[in-house]
Amino acid sequence: MKMTMHIDEEVLDRVMKITGAPTKRAAVEMALNNLARRHKMKELFREGLGFTAEELRASVDPASYPEFDHPAKLVAEDPAPYGKPDPAR
Repeated sequence: MKMTMHIDEEVLDRVMKITGAPTKRAAVEMALNNLARRHKMKELFREGLGFTAEELRASVDPASYPEFDHPAKLVAEDPAPYGKPDPAR
């Protein structure tokens, strides 16, 4: 759809730099799509994907990860001892 709009040029230039958009039109489309996506995500989070907090907590059994005493260890490995080769390599 073609339309005429008055857009703050400084804001548009900033959006073009941030997004790397090659044209003003592309920058406006990216900004609009991003706003619509963020709003949709907000709606989904508000709905809670159909689960209550209690249901989500109950869906994870901490006993199924007995070797991990803290959830952060699920995403990070213990570092190799200083001065010794990493056994994972």
